[in-house]
Amino acid sequence: MLTAVLAIFVLAALAPTVHRMTPSFSHWLLALVPAAITVWFATFLGPVGAGEVVTQSIPWIPTLGVELAFRLDGLSLLFALLITGIGTFIVIYSGGYLHGHEHQGRFYLFIIAFMGAMLGLVLADDIITLFVFWELTSITSFLLIGFNHEDASSRRSAVQALLVTAFGGLALLAGLVLLGIAAGSFTLSGIEASGIDIRAHALYLPILVLILLGAFTKSAQVPFHFWLPNAMDAPTPVSAYLHSATMVKAGVYLLARMNPTLGATEVWTITLAAFGTVTALWGGLMALRSTDLKKVLAYTTLMALGTLVMLVGLGTEYAMKAYAVFLLAHSLYKGALFMGAGSVDHGTGTRDVRELSGLWQKMKITGVFIALAALSMAGLPPFFGFIGKEFMYEGMLQAGTLGLLVVAGMVIANATMLGAAGLVFWKPFTGQPSEAAEHAHEGGPSLWLGPAVLASLGLALGLGAIPHEGLGEGLLGAVATSLKGEAAKVDLYLWHGLTPALGISVVTIALGLGMFLGLGGVKRGLDGLARASRVNVDAAWDHVLAGLNAVAVAVTRATQTGKLRDYMVWTFTGITLMLGGTLLLRDGILLPREMPETSYLGIFMAALMVVGTIGTILAFSRLAAIVSLSVVGLSIAMFFLVYGAPDVGITQLMVETLTVIIIVLVLAKLPAFRKGEDGTGGERARNGAIAVAMGAVTTAILLAVIAVPYELDLTRYFAEQSYVGGYGRNVVNVILVDFRAFDTLGEVTVVAVAGLGVLALLKARMGRTRTGSQAGGDQP
Repeated sequence: MLTAVLAIFVLAALAPTVHRMTPSFSHWLLALVPAAITVWFATFLGPVGAGEVVTQSIPWIPTLGVELAFRLDGLSLLFALLITGIGTFIVIYSGGYLHGHEHQGRFYLFIIAFMGAMLGLVLADDIITLFVFWELTSITSFLLIGFNHEDASSRRSAVQALLVTAFGGLALLAGLVLLGIAAGSFTLSGIEASGIDIRAHALYLPILVLILLGAFTKSAQVPFHFWLPNAMDAPTPVSAYLHSATMVKAGVYLLARMNPTLGATEVWTITLAAFGTVTALWGGLMALRSTDLKKVLAYTTLMALGTLVMLVGLGTEYAMKAYAVFLLAHSLYKGALFMGAGSVDHGTGTRDVRELSGLWQKMKITGVFIALAALSMAGLPPFFGFIGKEFMYEGMLQAGTLGLLVVAGMVIANATMLGAAGLVFWKPFTGQPSEAAEHAHEGGPSLWLGPAVLASLGLALGLGAIPHEGLGEGLLGAVATSLKGEAAKVDLYLWHGLTPALGISVVTIALGLGMFLGLGGVKRGLDGLARASRVNVDAAWDHVLAGLNAVAVAVTRATQTGKLRDYMVWTFTGITLMLGGTLLLRDGILLPREMPETSYLGIFMAALMVVGTIGTILAFSRLAAIVSLSVVGLSIAMFFLVYGAPDVGITQLMVETLTVIIIVLVLAKLPAFRKGEDGTGGERARNGAIAVAMGAVTTAILLAVIAVPYELDLTRYFAEQSYVGGYGRNVVNVILVDFRAFDTLGEVTVVAVAGLGVLALLKARMGRTRTGSQAGGDQP
């Protein structure tokens, strides 16, 4: 499994080069790798369908217990097949859609890396590995949505998607860490096998809220739904992949994966059922308002995502089966529809349904496959979408009173799918040819191959041309088993007799036909409702960002004054409050039972420090202040020498001496010290209070440290390993250059960068001085 993921990322890295060398058929070459990986995953259909779970684990960060752990069960196998299978057609489609684009090679890099990130996510068993791939999907989707970076709308949509999903990602990370702590394991399989009932744990509610935030933002559930329609600014191959098999499905995948661990509680069931139903209803109604083909399909994706979330929440046996069936059905028809919509845009130059009609005469191939996919989306027999809808209604009816409440909303939501299907196929392809249809042309094989395969699969699965027994008892049954945590079998059927679910389907179809036939009135009603409610979450997002920017500007103006003294005030005040508050809240103020013995020499050096400090405060010249301050530094060096740390004392002495010399040289270039430069009387009093408070907190911390019994494990370890492991007898030096080598390297790097910055400033100043002198010399 790791090999498959790595192969995708290697392919992504090589994609620009491959395209540069073979620009006319690079998409066919690049599609070979995901196609081969799809075939490889297909070889697991038998074992996984029989209940086998394939695992792989490679140590990644052993000291932290983080592994590159992967698991292939029914749920991850279905997603893996969709990601690589549909991804193969997306790569091929991209070659035709973006043919001749100056950044086509870069696009291949982004879309294939996106594929690798999503594949790693669904295969990951270690939750830290899962999170890494989760964030990679956010980053790569940002690059894809903003691919047309010259367009301001694309840039806005990309940033919006990144910020919303990144916010959810941070919440998810916290939730996963708490889950690992509560379960005592950081692998999903280990958590499920631990026997610990997370639902009864004190951390269950925080874990649930944080993980739901991550899933809801990723899968665009209300109120985080607004970023998904805006992501249609991305090129059509991105939209097709994003909506059919990848990023937006990540959230519903996570919820399904967490169902055995976190599901079957009242808060889980009600929350997911409510948010899912509202999202499905909202998405369906907004689809009927839209006139852009891609926006119509984007809102129908919201409907599908809400449906999947609702099904996971209900948690009934049929709901789990419906999740598996509907997930597959939606992926097939949505991928076909998006690619078909892109072909329409490619052939006519527009996606506005108001400008499209009569395309059947010029684009019959595209029209056929859009029709097949649209009928499956509408949930009409004999398509696989109809079977998914039947399972969905059965799952709701099993859920009792809550299920009946959900049915009411889902009937309307499913009816809107039929209306949307009419918008996508009937309106553009029938009737008299519009002006746009006059110059329409059919795309090449790369543009219709994907829609042809996916739409045909939706019909073949519905008719049973692909045997239902093997699919239901095998892959889809294994998916339901993963969700439920116990063995399940999916009995697929096109006709199951006269059942309540069939009756609800008939009502849904009738309502959907009514919506499509009265689409004008429906649109006017929805537009009026939108005006009356004045709810515009997308505009609210802009206001939120504007407010954050205003706060940032105000804070920056107050804190970034350009004066070092002000920065020190903010820094030391913050440190004092945080450390002091922690000491008070955690009862950290401790006094040692016995104070360490102090010699007269120690008392004398402490007195020297006090004198030096007072001298620094009262000094009326910079030189006097530096000299007084050096007394403090030298006294500290003497402390180290006297109390058993001569190497540290010598280092302190050298640093102190060098610092004084450098500062004195710098002072020679500064203007004379003027009275009042150290601020007003009030500012001096404030600074003094901060200094005293900081000193008091530091003293309290040191007293607390020596009041606690020393743990000498590290001391003994470093003393024993200094010579054996680090080949040095000076323990401190070995710690710095061996045990903490990277830390020391980082410190040296910071100092080096700071030195380079100072050098650049000095050169710039010298250049300006030289220029000024030359200008002055030219004057008469």
